[in-house]
Amino acid sequence: MTFAVQSIAIVGGGPAGLMAAQVLSGRGLQVDLYDAMPSVGRKFLLAGKGGLNLTHSEPADRFATRYGNRQAQIGPMLTASPSGFGADEIRAWALGLGIETFIGTSGRVFPKDMKAAPLLRAWLHRLRQPTSGAGVRFHMRSKMTGLAMGEDGNPVLTMEHSNPEDGSQVTFHKTFGSVILALGGASWKRLGSDGAWVPMLESRGVDIAPLMPSNCGFDVAVPWGQHFKSRFAGQPLKTVELSFTNSQGQSFKKRGEFVVTQSGVEGSLIYAVSSQLRDQIAATASAIFHLDLLPDFSLERVQREIEHPRGSKSLSSHLKSRLGLEGIKMALVHELLPKDQMNQALQLAKACKALPIRLGAVRPIDEAISTAGGVRFEAMTEGLMLNQMPGVFCAGEMLDWEAPTGGYLLTACLASGKRSAEGVLARMGLK
Repeated sequence: MTFAVQSIAIVGGGPAGLMAAQVLSGRGLQVDLYDAMPSVGRKFLLAGKGGLNLTHSEPADRFATRYGNRQAQIGPMLTASPSGFGADEIRAWALGLGIETFIGTSGRVFPKDMKAAPLLRAWLHRLRQPTSGAGVRFHMRSKMTGLAMGEDGNPVLTMEHSNPEDGSQVTFHKTFGSVILALGGASWKRLGSDGAWVPMLESRGVDIAPLMPSNCGFDVAVPWGQHFKSRFAGQPLKTVELSFTNSQGQSFKKRGEFVVTQSGVEGSLIYAVSSQLRDQIAATASAIFHLDLLPDFSLERVQREIEHPRGSKSLSSHLKSRLGLEGIKMALVHELLPKDQMNQALQLAKACKALPIRLGAVRPIDEAISTAGGVRFEAMTEGLMLNQMPGVFCAGEMLDWEAPTGGYLLTACLASGKRSAEGVLARMGLK
């Protein structure tokens, strides 16, 4: 069956797809939104489990730099007048849904109640209401299994719908005037983003950068010893400073915390430098970062305290009383510093200030918080329509960009969802 050119489908019910649906339905257009999961926004809800970080309050010019080599493409989506959708617009949008926000001490922006569920409920209520336009029809448990161009030049979706009552599956084909794909990357497959769209688009000649883990953990090159692993895996290393310089001479230094895992490291400080560590491992098979366990003390101060007479105290007791070095920090020194250097004050001080940790592998992409790679911007128009498939638009994490945590991921997903919807409107002559 061929639909009128105004018929619009969105595939993917994450933040990008929902924002595209809001823009289009707000213009009085009927939108059909399909998602393979039983409900929309599942990764959005998981992201908000520990407090939903909506966006970041830092200045727009600095904000844009968080998107690295895709700053030129993402930046205008956040700031370009009149359609920019950056931090201020996101806060205003949330308030319009009845969700007040606040800026935390780190500059991150959160809902006042810190929760994702109330915002998602209010958002879905708005999308289903006639007051938002023609409204959005939600089709759950409907997975895209094919995408083609019909003889009339319009995109044709092949969808597989699963019946929750008896488990039966029905395959159907529909032609739309425009289709927005907001299918996510390839992390957290159980929540719906499995990267299955990659071969579909590649077979149509769409240029796609390989999907890679981003904001991810790593395995150490030499496995942790059994004693260290059994006692400290899962514990955080707090108030440390991580330094890393890659083979191109690019340097990173930041204070924060991260977690020791059974096989390596993960957590916010690791995520902040994960793209550089990942690329270094890809290039040279390993990456070494240095950890300052006592960032408030100078090397000279640390050495002086180590050399202070300790009488009958053990070395561990001495370091605890003079430097506050204990627990997982002390254990990590024992784990990585050769025994013959433990009793050499200068070597021990240097280890406390720049302990080398060698990484040997990136954790699997399905464990990563987000995904790098995806549909290259060069394969799309400014309105995010595929050059190879007129009428098909892309948005969200399936685009070729990456950013650190801190509100930058969600901001770009929302902004690109809005941009793709504006692309549809422009194609229909409604913008």
